[in-house]
Amino acid sequence: MEKEISTLQIENKIYTIRGVKVMLDMDLAQIYGYTTKAFNQQVRNNIEKFDEDFRFQLTKDEVNEFLRSNFLTLEQGKYSKYLPYAFTEQGIYMLMTVLKGELATQQSKALIRIFKKMKDFILDNRALLDGTELANLSIQTVRNTDDIAQIKETMVSKDYLMSIINDFSELSAIREVLVLNGKAVEADTAYIKIYQQAKQTIYVIDNYINLKTLTLLSYAKTAVQIIVFSDNIHKGLNRTELSDFTKEYPSIKLSFQKTNGIYHDRYIVLDYNTPDEKIYHCGASSKDSGNKINTITKIEDTKVYHKIVDDLKKNPILVV
Repeated sequence: MEKEISTLQIENKIYTIRGVKVMLDMDLAQIYGYTTKAFNQQVRNNIEKFDEDFRFQLTKDEVNEFLRSNFLTLEQGKYSKYLPYAFTEQGIYMLMTVLKGELATQQSKALIRIFKKMKDFILDNRALLDGTELANLSIQTVRNTDDIAQIKETMVSKDYLMSIINDFSELSAIREVLVLNGKAVEADTAYIKIYQQAKQTIYVIDNYINLKTLTLLSYAKTAVQIIVFSDNIHKGLNRTELSDFTKEYPSIKLSFQKTNGIYHDRYIVLDYNTPDEKIYHCGASSKDSGNKINTITKIEDTKVYHKIVDDLKKNPILVV
């Protein structure tokens, strides 16, 4: 039987296309011991598992650009009738539920190790990344962790994955989250996990906001109505940034109202005045959490906060 593919072999087959890390079908077929045609047939047999953010087909222009940027020589006619498919990290994890057998399990483990190594690199080298890069990378880490969790029951090697899946606890089951200084990735994870609990509404009360505040909120469920209550002190969020954000995320229901200068602390209110209501008291703004030690605390007696929330909802609109 073939030996497990080496780390170097896999790393050399990971490319960036459309701004995301991907592997091509021909390379994955080789890793798993299939012809490209047979490999893609396995995927087509389970096509309902592969959404567009899991797998997409390259255009002819993308193929040509890919060959140029990776210093590869185009074989005569190779792509005249066939345009390769690219698999994102989520798509590669989903492949592991489709491709069975001893070799598939062995190679799947090797792929998981590589992607985990890439995440560890992000954590170890966060000082080399600027704030926007770090926010985007840490958010992608959360998204990938969620994707693994969603498919773990059919994973060919789910015991091996548990250490990855359990990296982040379910925040609805605990009362406090301690965020240490220098742990921006963990802080972003905590806020995203909180926002993802909301079913109907999210109210963020925070006078110090910026684009990162909105980026973290973008991972709430699509139908959730979001109101940010803020005086936007120091103009951390400007009109251009907000305009760019709304163009990128047109489906997000987002509005702003003032706090009228009477709030010091930060709060997150989920599903206000419903049976699913939750309120969190946050020691730092979401944009700054992880820079210094702070705590996110789930409030047990939420009813005492209804008066201040009701008053906030009467405040005027904030014009960014």
